Amino acid sequence: MIEGIEAMEQAWMISDTSDSSSDSDLGGRSGSSSSSPSPHAPSPPPPPPRANSPSIVDSSSWVEGAIIVGAGPAGLAVAACLKDRGVPSIVLDKANCIASLWQQRTYDRLHLHIAKQYCELPLLSFARDVPQYPTKNQFIDYLHDYARHFEIQPLFDRCVVAATREQSGDRSLWRVETVDKRRGVREEFRSRWLVVATGENGAERIPEDLRPGLDRFQGTVLHSSQYRNGKPFKGQRVLVVGCGNSGMEIALDLLNHGAQPSIVVRSPMHILPREMFGRSTFAVAMSLMKLLPLRVTDKLLVMYATLALGNTTKYGILRPSTGPLETKAKFSKTPILDMGTFRKIRSGSIKVMPCMEKIDREGVYFGDGRYESYDSIILATGYKSMVCSWFKDDGNYFSRDGFPKSGWNCDKGLYAAGMSRQGIFGVSKDAKHISDHIYDDFSFIERKRTNSIVNFKMMMK
Repeated sequence: MIEGIEAMEQAWMISDTSDSSSDSDLGGRSGSSSSSPSPHAPSPPPPPPRANSPSIVDSSSWVEGAIIVGAGPAGLAVAACLKDRGVPSIVLDKANCIASLWQQRTYDRLHLHIAKQYCELPLLSFARDVPQYPTKNQFIDYLHDYARHFEIQPLFDRCVVAATREQSGDRSLWRVETVDKRRGVREEFRSRWLVVATGENGAERIPEDLRPGLDRFQGTVLHSSQYRNGKPFKGQRVLVVGCGNSGMEIALDLLNHGAQPSIVVRSPMHILPREMFGRSTFAVAMSLMKLLPLRVTDKLLVMYATLALGNTTKYGILRPSTGPLETKAKFSKTPILDMGTFRKIRSGSIKVMPCMEKIDREGVYFGDGRYESYDSIILATGYKSMVCSWFKDDGNYFSRDGFPKSGWNCDKGLYAAGMSRQGIFGVSKDAKHISDHIYDDFSFIERKRTNSIVNFKMMMK
């Protein structure tokens, strides 16, 4: 049943969370206990007042430095880099903890798919005893350590309902309006600089062509954000829709917990081994890119993958006509870094299914004419940006899908961090660029202010 999914989508807009932490807390880790999945999510909390209604705020604050919306890796990285340059900031987040996606919407067995040195945020490395591919909890621990190290204290439970630009003389000012969900008050923050760091994963994405069928299906339907582990699915026939890294890993986890998983592969994709010659495949690719053109690097990666994994086409997984790095650059489609799923596909333990034609009460009709019945459907269909739900833009800075039109520097004191479709690796680059840019502007204003004070004192003598 899809009603639970729809309720969950609405709830995430202003997701109501525990109010046990204060604003100065870093937020507690969510528990790891699992319960049987339900097709019905809890009813969403009542929405805040509409952003286009007459604005009545209970408090208004001028922020000397930058306003950062989002306390995930991107927001933390920007705040840390700014602090390192002596620029103050405030961080706002609708959740009750840092990195809420990682803490509240990821499955138990999740590991980083690329080596830790490419997942570090600026200015602080992982501890030496952390393995090359950290677990979810190890990465969350790192983020907590990062926030403590740089004394970043986000304002939690702040749901941003509107962000608008105002002109003040020859400068732009940014006005951000929030609802404090615990106290039920509206707040306004104003600054010269606004950093959108809510990331690419604001809300669960469910393809529209699936919705009618999911509404008919009588089994359990959940998005991967609700999936924790395969224990509740033991003995069930489960269809995983979506063959990205998460979908592949969830299918493997289901198998390891005694389920009978199938995975839908709707379009060509690249599968690469996670390591090449004992090194992270990502690290090898980065090294090759320094020496060789992109297409040559791609050919070498595909050659090695074919030798290591075999011909994926035999098992229903076509490779794109463009190489893995070119596909990522052109279409933002990340190659699969195999964690062992493909070996189970080759053995027949995990079935690969083509695109779906129709979903009925008990199962699915597929494009090759087959019909299969299922007990549960898990949607590993990714996420979407929700920036356009609160950023009042008229299409100048963000596209309709919520991504910046001009990279990290959107102009007029507006920046976007962690929205370059380059994962955590891109977060660090964005944070460094943004902090440098704001620092230059901040320093110029501070120098002008100092000079004005000096001139005033001289005039008074």
